[in-house]
Amino acid sequence: MSYQGGQGGSYGGGAPIRAQPPMEYICAECASINEIKPREPIRCRECGHRIMYKKRTNRMLQFEAR
Repeated sequence: MSYQGGQGGSYGGGAPIRAQPPMEYICAECASINEIKPREPIRCRECGHRIMYKKRTNRMLQFEAR
């Protein structure tokens, strides 16, 4: 899915591809916090467990109901 066009390394309409910061995940086995970058294998650095939970966002989400 990461197709890079032939002109300037742009994707789609011309926006440059930026390096994404690592995401924080919590191990399901030992509950340690791991930073995992894109394209890095999903594995806990403490115990080697492969089930990870994505950390909850701090941003407030508000939905309008009808």
